[in-house]
Amino acid sequence: MRSGGVLATSRWRPSRIRAAAVLAAVGVLALAGCGTDVDDITVGPGKGWPAAYHDGRNGATSPVTGAKKIALSWTRPVGGPIAEAVTLGPDGQLFVTTRLPNCAIFSFQMATGRKRFCNALEPSAISAPSLVDGMTNVYVGDDSHVNSFNYLGQPRWRTTVAGTPVSVQFTGDGNLLTITQSGQVDVLSRQTGERAVPTVQLLGEPDFLDNPNLTWPAAGQGLDDCAIGGPQCPVANISAVDAATGRFFVTLWQPGKPTAALVALRYAGNKIQRDWSAELLSGGSATSPALSADGTTVYVGDNSKRLIAVDTSDGRTKWVKSLEWAPRGGISVSSDGLIIPAGDEGHLLALRDKGDVPEIAWERKDLALRGLPVQTAGSTGYTTAAIGDGLNLITFDTRSGATIDSDILPGAEGTTTGTSIGAKGEVVVATRIGELFVFKPES
Repeated sequence: MRSGGVLATSRWRPSRIRAAAVLAAVGVLALAGCGTDVDDITVGPGKGWPAAYHDGRNGATSPVTGAKKIALSWTRPVGGPIAEAVTLGPDGQLFVTTRLPNCAIFSFQMATGRKRFCNALEPSAISAPSLVDGMTNVYVGDDSHVNSFNYLGQPRWRTTVAGTPVSVQFTGDGNLLTITQSGQVDVLSRQTGERAVPTVQLLGEPDFLDNPNLTWPAAGQGLDDCAIGGPQCPVANISAVDAATGRFFVTLWQPGKPTAALVALRYAGNKIQRDWSAELLSGGSATSPALSADGTTVYVGDNSKRLIAVDTSDGRTKWVKSLEWAPRGGISVSSDGLIIPAGDEGHLLALRDKGDVPEIAWERKDLALRGLPVQTAGSTGYTTAAIGDGLNLITFDTRSGATIDSDILPGAEGTTTGTSIGAKGEVVVATRIGELFVFKPES
């Protein structure tokens, strides 16, 4: 229910959790969520793959040294489609969302593939990326809510929002930044789900005096357009966060505008303010924004097949690179500045930012992308590619693009939602039709 312009935290109604688990959850809430000395606020995001594109920077790059040789450890279907990347807790616990009547968020153990829990959520959870902190608490949205569970799947809190959270990230002070596809921005306490600052509506607050019969749009409205950055989805992507400055970057398509914008906002001083807005995304946003390691440049793709570098201080365009395809999803940006765009209609390509122009570092037109390329320490990268009638996980040298290893994804079809790297060098891939594949480094 909405009151006084602020959406209130709603009471959690557990679904399909046995009585013992409910009692345990109550105990957890009593100990950890009600103002006692137990507080994980300083834990931070931890290791593993905490967010869809690894971290607040959205760089799709892991500090773990990637293995040159990997082998399939296990694979299993989840029973429904998958739309978002798999996130991994610091101990390797996997989290993935789908759309099933009784299970919308699954958790699996890295070592065995054994299911740890599955919880029911509203249908739009499939479009909501998950986020994991250093205590393996998981945060995920669904229709009109942000939810938090502990590592056992026990509910911690549930907070009401307007829309479906398509972006969840950590702030520099350890809170949770959530943005819905309809443009509602909230900063929530990781402990309680309470709002740390007043809610901001990127599309503006509706005037109920001028339009007394106006109602809030349905929670899932426009989500189908989010996958392609279409006009029915005002906020289609995961925001990039600069933890040092409090600035975060959002793609926003205002209704009636001819192009979408990249918007810089800042969370500081107990409020959220807008720094600048640049209307430069022709045909809508195609990718989530990704920050350079030094935070001075934000990269984003649009549907006119362009990769754009933008100055984070003022929104000035630094350069534009035309591609042969519309980049899609994420952009891998390493700490040393190697940029690898994704896109299922494209191929493996690496660029270097030369300040006012990009330079092709190397190109592999023989590798047709079927997911997001990621980079790791040790000059090793991974991506899924179409090989013959199936899919392979390609291990490549990020210095040259040369293939180091190629592993079949048995029976895999279509495309993947992303590639995630575990704390011990595991590589996790999810297909959109709903299968998980876990590879481990060969000893």
